[in-house]
Amino acid sequence: MEKKYLGMTVNERLYVSGLIDAFYEAIERKDVNKVISILKEVELNDASIDPILEFNGLKRK
Repeated sequence: MEKKYLGMTVNERLYVSGLIDAFYEAIERKDVNKVISILKEVELNDASIDPILEFNGLKRK
């Protein structure tokens, strides 16, 4: 698997991938599944995703 986002922050990954607007829209709608999908698309693992969900007041279902 190519690690094209290695060394980037989460926001940098979202911006470079073109998913930053979709991410914040999903956060606003509280669409946990979409948020997780977007974060996995920018190569984040579950250990990194869970704190992001928590920070945004979201939980896995």
